Amino acid sequence: MKAYLDLCRHVLEKGAKKSDRTGTGTFSVFGYQMRFDLEEGFPLLTTKKVHMKSIIHELLWFIKGDTNIKYLVDHDVKIWNEWPYEAFKKSKDYQGELMDDYVLNIKTDPDFAAKHGDLGPVYGAQWRNFNGVDQLQYILDELKNNPNSRRMILSAWNPAEIKQMALPPCHTLIQFYVSDGKLSLQLYQRSADIFLGVPFNIASYALLLLMIAQVTGLKPGEFVHTLGDAHIYSNHIEQIELQLSRTPRKRPTLKLNPNITSLFDFTYEDITLEAYDPYPAIKGKVAV
Repeated sequence: MKAYLDLCRHVLEKGAKKSDRTGTGTFSVFGYQMRFDLEEGFPLLTTKKVHMKSIIHELLWFIKGDTNIKYLVDHDVKIWNEWPYEAFKKSKDYQGELMDDYVLNIKTDPDFAAKHGDLGPVYGAQWRNFNGVDQLQYILDELKNNPNSRRMILSAWNPAEIKQMALPPCHTLIQFYVSDGKLSLQLYQRSADIFLGVPFNIASYALLLLMIAQVTGLKPGEFVHTLGDAHIYSNHIEQIELQLSRTPRKRPTLKLNPNITSLFDFTYEDITLEAYDPYPAIKGKVAV
């Protein structure tokens, strides 16, 4: 994953010191691109252990069009808990519950989950129902019927609904491209948290590319990751420097159940990661 480490070095060396919405502070550059050939292995970081279980379940959650964290909580995925919990703390129902209490209520009380677990019309809602359009189904239909189209675009950025979202989408637009029987995908990400978010985003969209390639009868090509505001939070500098001190290891292999022919039929058990040999995980606080 040299491309990721090159990004880290670039931002540390060239980044401008900026304030931000969270009050944490960042080192930031504007405009950066990485490319990953999926024939060279699955692009999951080896310079720190990345929680692939969370990535898989989050992507399946997007594909379903779900926007309530209950599915994620039920599968012990914590990556979206902070935002609805902060909203819950501002509600009249809040009685001093800690995060663990909140998560337990989401898991065990359907009414509580329905009221305090929904994030608004975030990614899955836009993918499957953007002003009445199922964008994901449109992409699948175009890939099968009109693969040379330059209009195979899916957007998560819906200005009419941004204010209803717990967090406006960071990964905002994807475009598909077919050449010589290979499917490639480019992601435009408006805001890129390099330490915590970007490793997840790389793996998530590479996985989506592999899944769609399989169900459309194409071979996986290249994942192109274009970043807008690419930043390292000021409280993640030591973690990034630790990764830069580590020598990347061979990429793992990701295998899909070959019997799955519909994108909407994939389950967690249909996705297997093999030969993943990362360095130990590195903790870092999420900026909310």
